[in-house]
Amino acid sequence: MTTRVRRPGRRRSPSLRTMTPLIILALTAAACGQSATQGGPAVSPRPLATSPGTESPGTAGPLPSGTATTAASATPGATSSAATSTAPPAPAASCTDRYFSGMTPAQRVGQLFMGGVSAAHPDEAQLRTLRDHHVGSIMLTGRSSAGTTVTRRLVDGFRGQADQVAGKRVGLMVATDQEGGRVQVLSGPGFSAIPSGLTQGSWPVTTLRTRAAGWAEQLKAAGVDLDLAPVADVVPAGLGTRNAPIGSFDREYGHTAGTVTSHSNAFAAGFAQSGVMTTLKHFPGLGQVIGNTDVSANVVDSVTTAGSSGLMPFRAGIRAGSPFVMVSSATYTKIDSKHLAAFSPTVIGQLLRRDMGFKGVVISDDLGNAVAVRSFTPAQRALNFLSAGGDMILTVRPSTVPAMAQAIRTRMQQDASFRAKVDDSVHRILAAKHGAGLLVCR
Repeated sequence: MTTRVRRPGRRRSPSLRTMTPLIILALTAAACGQSATQGGPAVSPRPLATSPGTESPGTAGPLPSGTATTAASATPGATSSAATSTAPPAPAASCTDRYFSGMTPAQRVGQLFMGGVSAAHPDEAQLRTLRDHHVGSIMLTGRSSAGTTVTRRLVDGFRGQADQVAGKRVGLMVATDQEGGRVQVLSGPGFSAIPSGLTQGSWPVTTLRTRAAGWAEQLKAAGVDLDLAPVADVVPAGLGTRNAPIGSFDREYGHTAGTVTSHSNAFAAGFAQSGVMTTLKHFPGLGQVIGNTDVSANVVDSVTTAGSSGLMPFRAGIRAGSPFVMVSSATYTKIDSKHLAAFSPTVIGQLLRRDMGFKGVVISDDLGNAVAVRSFTPAQRALNFLSAGGDMILTVRPSTVPAMAQAIRTRMQQDASFRAKVDDSVHRILAAKHGAGLLVCR
């Protein structure tokens, strides 16, 4: 996904009063907050019948491109073992099944969403919208220089408002965009200044893996479970900075599939070592485009095929166990000329799920504010993405959630096959949460 890069009273309702503690925590950095125990690495979800579908990439603005020297491949484990409970963990399937069976239909639909929340200035109305619609994941957006301790207090406040099932909280998944360079949401005391992907790509893979493990520890200390990185897009040297979403911001690790593969793997492996999940993005690659889907419509890749070398970083990352893949909102004419990738059963259901064997969570790029999807209503965006095979809808605009959620519930009542897809998606998301230690199963 892409994060936007910054350029140089009436009586309150009961629901609003419920949200007040969140805002107090958000706006008074020094307020007390109890730290939630963070679990370890993600595990692969249980095998599920996957139907064709499309997913779109996560929301991230134009970011750095990277020129890297080719180095030996790192062996990235997409998952790490850092269980913190003293009791033996319950099998993922039985644990997630218990949560799933105890949920209301509205709670299940809420798990399909990741809503954007400003890391520096959370908005009370937006938080109330997310809570009222049982949204199960949030993305910290914008820029915050508050540091790890203050961010953790903020996150703990959000977690305290998460839904409960049978008296147990359905752990809130917290994500952010911490690639490095011009794409780093969280900074300040406790956070390192992460260099651009281009710089990271010039390091030996062993160095990158070690440093990535340290960056992940910082995110973990701040209460973050998932980083919407690494960038697996390959920007050809001949295109370079003319590639608006990646190359113009030095986000890529290098200009060859080999360099991007080895270094995206090393980044993911370091994060797995520290128990923070990662997301390969932006499938099937934004390296060959000119326009940026955040700010432009009709972004087209007329080069990439299902067999292109640019897909190698994704294939390798999936083999290594990546728990999340973000799908782009561009159109790939040599793969599916009729749909945006996020809405394409060919891209998601066939290429990503069937051909590459991805069994984890498919997350969209921003479906709330990106210009690439503005010709579709919020309801159409949600239904198209899930119908194509996507699992988690990322929207940086929480105000789009009510219409999206209502459309999903209505379609579930009308269409048994769509309802089955939603059930599979919820299970995948719960399995990822189980792997991250966000579900209590004893």
